[in-house]
Amino acid sequence: MNWKPSKVFYGWWIVGAAFIIGFFIAGSMFQSFTAFFEPIADEFGWSYAEVSLGFSLRGMALGLFAPLVGVLVDRWGPRRLIFFGAIAAASGVLLLSKVNSLAMYYTAFLLMAAGLSSCTLTVLMTAIANWFHAKIGLACGIVTCGFGFGGLLIPVIVRLIDSFGWRSCLVILALVMLVLLLPLSFFFRHKPEQYGYMPDNQAYKQREFDISLKTAASNAEKPGMKELLTNRAFWHLAIAFTAFHMSLVSVVAHIMPYLSSINMTRTNASIIATAMPLISIIGSFTFGRLGDRLERKKVAALTYAMSGIGLICLALASTISLWALAPFLLFYGIGYGGGNAMRPSLTSEVFGRESFGKVFGLMVGINSLISSVGPLLAGWTYDNLGSYQPIWFIYAGLAFIALISVLTTPAYAPKNSKLNY
Repeated sequence: MNWKPSKVFYGWWIVGAAFIIGFFIAGSMFQSFTAFFEPIADEFGWSYAEVSLGFSLRGMALGLFAPLVGVLVDRWGPRRLIFFGAIAAASGVLLLSKVNSLAMYYTAFLLMAAGLSSCTLTVLMTAIANWFHAKIGLACGIVTCGFGFGGLLIPVIVRLIDSFGWRSCLVILALVMLVLLLPLSFFFRHKPEQYGYMPDNQAYKQREFDISLKTAASNAEKPGMKELLTNRAFWHLAIAFTAFHMSLVSVVAHIMPYLSSINMTRTNASIIATAMPLISIIGSFTFGRLGDRLERKKVAALTYAMSGIGLICLALASTISLWALAPFLLFYGIGYGGGNAMRPSLTSEVFGRESFGKVFGLMVGINSLISSVGPLLAGWTYDNLGSYQPIWFIYAGLAFIALISVLTTPAYAPKNSKLNY
């Protein structure tokens, strides 16, 4: 292949494309879906638990697809997965705009999940991990900032829903997804070695590796599925990531209904919902950089501690004062942004980059499957107790479980020095 490296390291072009995709997908498909919650429930008369189940099914499906997507992105690269994933996800959004029953509603979320699994976290972060090593924290932090900036779409989508209705808004989002993501998919390349690069822009012809280090790394970078599922290091990270992620998906799905339940107007609730991901940008960039310079496990533990404190403040807002939302935004926003940025860099540090897609995909699959019950549990709590406060305290406890789990993560020690796929 005749490829001449340009002056600008191509990995940064991939970071830019991933940033834009993360911005749109996070803003339109995840963070803003809290704005659809009440209009859908009001139109059909469904309970909060029934509406929440759609979010939970999407999370479960994302979890089921993630390990397969991880294997495929290691083999095929990200371009084809993003291209066809965008088509499938847009089809799911269009189907959601036409729903007239619970069965159709849930089917739309499942189709959406099939597409989103191919153009979101696992694929984007695998692309970054292939092109960066020493600067992976910074690169992942920038991409995660894109997810945070997606919060800017929340007031836009709230306005579209209020002006044109939730169904027309979904049609608009599906069309924008196709126009934006299909061209961006062509920016992605698989492995830098195929284009005359090494990670972090080390010239291919100037590679100087320590042979013993390279051999050890290659052994540690190719774990099989059975090896992963019986490995302590894998499960420590999986528990930490899942405990952290369960609160995140629940807060994102229920933040506006929760604020409405404590007598905040829909307009002000949308401002809070927008501020949370925007503040997360601080955490994504700051902790991404810190992870490249300090011990990543301790940096990740700090993000979980901040998330737990933030969730306690969120719970207290319903009984003490709405002013508790200020420290909630500060601690939880920065904490969840930093926690998201640390997931891929921690995984890469422990397991290497050669099979990053497989490892991270399995990790994301477990995270998504288990944490998908979070929104459903939050909806059930409100339906039966009339308050979200108990569930926010429970999720605060999970954040501190994540802290302990990540701090006690052992080094990855393969059982067999000659592991195969």
